[in-house]
Amino acid sequence: MLPGPTNVPDRVMNAMLQPMVDHRGADFHVLYSEIEANLKYVFQTENDVFILTSSGTGGVECAVTNLINEGEKVVVPVFGEFSERLAEKIRRRGGVPIEIVLPWGTAPKASEIKEIVEKEQNVKAIFLVYNETSTGVTVRELPQVGKIAEENNLLLVVDAVSILGGDKLPVDEWKIDVCITGSQKCLACPPGLAMVSVSQKAWDKIEKIGKKPIYFDLLEMRKSASRSETPFTPALPLFYALNEALKLVKEEGLERRIERHRRCAKAFYEAINAMGMTAFPREEENRSNTVIAVNVPEKGDDRKVREIMREKYKVLIAGGIGKLKGRIFRIGCMGIISQAEVVMTINALGNALKEVGCHVNIEGGLEAAMKAFQ
Repeated sequence: MLPGPTNVPDRVMNAMLQPMVDHRGADFHVLYSEIEANLKYVFQTENDVFILTSSGTGGVECAVTNLINEGEKVVVPVFGEFSERLAEKIRRRGGVPIEIVLPWGTAPKASEIKEIVEKEQNVKAIFLVYNETSTGVTVRELPQVGKIAEENNLLLVVDAVSILGGDKLPVDEWKIDVCITGSQKCLACPPGLAMVSVSQKAWDKIEKIGKKPIYFDLLEMRKSASRSETPFTPALPLFYALNEALKLVKEEGLERRIERHRRCAKAFYEAINAMGMTAFPREEENRSNTVIAVNVPEKGDDRKVREIMREKYKVLIAGGIGKLKGRIFRIGCMGIISQAEVVMTINALGNALKEVGCHVNIEGGLEAAMKAFQ
């Protein structure tokens, strides 16, 4: 129950047992083409999509190094650990991040982004973390941000590593130029792959970029993709796994999958409230459906509670990172999440908290969760 890597279905794990094939041969061409078509379904895009043998962080770095020249201004809302990292990536590339610094636990508003875009001259892009994994906050005004980018002829780049496939994200409809996700989150695949979509507007910029990366060169990826290949040796077993994971998404149906995530998240939040605990995100409407962030109760010992959950109940959840270390629990509500995992996690968390001396209403929490599923 971590916010990634998440549980992986047996069918996806077994897919990795396929024999190795020539990544320049006909068998791989068929595999690549299948993945490409199914990724477009999940991204809800007609744009180009690429599969990188890297973590989600690598996917974000790919976007930064292909789109930003030295000295270019980029608007970046900073409201958690991963948005801080995003600003740092831009800085190391030589870009100038115009940071909108917000309290952790809050989400940037479209009006705040619009104000900066109108005030600053020569801004080239908006880079935004859609789901801040460190705080359990989702930017619900992303569609409005897409309109702001379009109206001001700016590129919109979205880090959707911990949310794509688990919540609404129609890439083309929301005018997203580059969107990045990771294999080990809502797609319920092992870690090690990043997926990136690229619009024509983004290509116009990529083709004119000054210093190009080597491993993450999107122009080279586009050339290889025309032959249904990758520029460098891919992680073949993970490609097989991703292909199977995407087939499962299509079989379930993307809308049904998103609704399942929403319902499981609702059950978690209702249970937390009934147990006498509180969610970390300040505004209810910005609470994530894929990463449930919960304040550690006053008498709670974050490490001890997670240790009891792991050793006694065989349930793994994460603690806070960065400024929130020791202050929150983070529960992954993603991938193959269902009523069974939600109930087991609530029970384990409640009992572990009781063991360390916290007063929590476990029965009330379980009852509230079951009611949400009804």
